[in-house]
Parts: sequence; C-alpha cells; structure tokens
Amino acid sequence: MRFADTNVLLYAISRDPEEQRKAARANELLSKRDVGLSVQVLQEFYVQATRESRADRLTHEQAAALVDSFRRFPVQETTVGVMLAAMSTRQRFGISYWDAAILEAARALDCKVVLSEDLSNGQDYAGVRVENPFGGDRSARR
Repeated sequence: MRFADTNVLLYAISRDPEEQRKAARANELLSKRDVGLSVQVLQEFYVQATRESRADRLTHEQAAALVDSFRRFPVQETTVGVMLAAMSTRQRFGISYWDAAILEAARALDCKVVLSEDLSNGQDYAGVRVENPFGGDRSARR
C-alpha cells in the first residue's frame, strides 16, 4: 500500500487546463484503491479545496462529500504516537513537522511509499520512501 499526500487528492479534482495530466494521473492512482490517507491529509484537502482564492473552489457540501468518499481508503488517525514520532522525524531529517506527520502516518499504516510532490523525490526517511507520481523533483513547500 502507498500513502497519498494531499496534492494527489487536490489534483484529482482539478479543473485547471494546465493540470489535466496531473489530474489524470491522480485519478489513476486513486482508482487502484491501494492507497492510504490520514486525517491530516483529509483536513488539508478540505481547507485547500474550499479556499476562497482557489479558481475551481468547491463548496463546503462538495468538499465534505469528497472527504466522506475518500474514507473508502484506510485513514490513519492523528494519535499521540504519530505526533511524537513526527516530532522525532522532524528533528532527525530537518523537515517541517507537517511533512514529518505525513511520513509517520504512512509508517503507521505500514506504507513504504509516500506519493507526494512536496517532499524530495526518491528520498528515504528511515524506511519510508517518497515518490513524486507527477514527475520532476520539487522541494518541500509546506
């Protein structure tokens, strides 16, 4: 099982003509159903999808329905254990707490791969490897 970061969910709903290749790839990934998520990812999705400055902004009802539909995947809750592990990972690797929380939620779900555009492509974080499913190598932007 692979863990999907928030950008995978956001690209899946994108109507931006410049993001259609990424949207198709995101939907392909989500159709395979071998994906794990976390409460953090679902929260970030909701906030970003309903953001007033977003060109293809969703209504609360649309975003809430999508969050509910994404619950078909295994969803890791934010536990004290995940939080403490994320704090340690943040310190060890010098990344943001939020990126570390993604990695530790993936680890808690026994995902060996995190699909993300926000972390360094190919980087291994103590047994959890990042893959950018959209190509390229972007650095963290959280």
